[in-house]
Amino acid sequence: MRKKRILFTGGGTAGHVIVNLALIPEFKKQGYEIDYIGSHNGIERQLIEDIDGVSYHAISTGKLRRYMSKENLKDPFKVMKGTVQAWNIIRKRKPNVIFSKGGFVSVPVVAASWMNRIPAIIHESDYTPGLANKLASRFAKKILATFPETMEYLPEGKKEYIGAVIREELFAGNKQKGLEVCGFTASKPVLMVMGGSMGSKKINDSIRNQLDELLPKMQIIHICGKGNVEESVKQPGYAQFEYVRDELKDLFAATDFIVSRAGSNAIFEFLALRKPMLLIPLSRQASRGDQILNADSFVKRGYARKLEEEDLTEDRLVTEVDKLISSKEEILRNMENYQSQQVKDKVVQLIQSYER
Repeated sequence: MRKKRILFTGGGTAGHVIVNLALIPEFKKQGYEIDYIGSHNGIERQLIEDIDGVSYHAISTGKLRRYMSKENLKDPFKVMKGTVQAWNIIRKRKPNVIFSKGGFVSVPVVAASWMNRIPAIIHESDYTPGLANKLASRFAKKILATFPETMEYLPEGKKEYIGAVIREELFAGNKQKGLEVCGFTASKPVLMVMGGSMGSKKINDSIRNQLDELLPKMQIIHICGKGNVEESVKQPGYAQFEYVRDELKDLFAATDFIVSRAGSNAIFEFLALRKPMLLIPLSRQASRGDQILNADSFVKRGYARKLEEEDLTEDRLVTEVDKLISSKEEILRNMENYQSQQVKDKVVQLIQSYER
């Protein structure tokens, strides 16, 4: 009897891969054969390709831009080429079901799943659906939401509120190991600064320019994005990383406070780990505004503070970090009301219920 097979897709940013990283081990445990369709050069290839037992397939993909660009003329042809490539991969690999985490690479895959009559399930992390998931939703059997408020934006008959899928390994961190990785002591609180998988120049510069003000009060883990480590900036109590994978759980265990963008997957992980956070969402000029809505939802529930990117100055950043520290107990009390349900198990069961 042929083993069951599942195909994952999603990419462009780490946020479109993290949930897949949480689910893949569960399907490996159950003996599934696993395929992943991503782009040739996206971060998903770096994160997925070396996972034992997962076959990675790269396809052509365009970028779903919301602004004028000459590249927009080429992208429909790239998407069509990617759809043909995905159709051939799906026809050859014969998955029982497809799970999509979104991002522009997922559109050809979900369209090809419909053409091959393979059920596809989409997971929407943000408060409002992204353009890729809006396009792909017409071809999907089911669309899962992380925020309950997202339900009003999803098509009837396909939508279901499921909650956030959290990587279990993040709960297994060792604080002492995290401190040792950074060369820190246990005598000062630790602030983690994250600007997303690609980093944020404005956040990076603001933190580095205020190290003299911040380091007397705390130690800083700075995850600054690919190519953004500044070798000339070296001070005791300050540790820089481009991107962290295996040691992330230990760094989280050592962390007391977080300054971060407001990507949905990341902020729900901070919530599950009970880390008070200052969120600096991407501005509407640089995005469709989804991170602002994510951050507003968390502020409303008392899980976070928010600083608009347009209001971000070096002095304001220090002021807001101080306010975050003074709000610690109140935020932690609010976080106690959040129940981290067994969402991952529910998602696995739901995926399996759609297997062909």
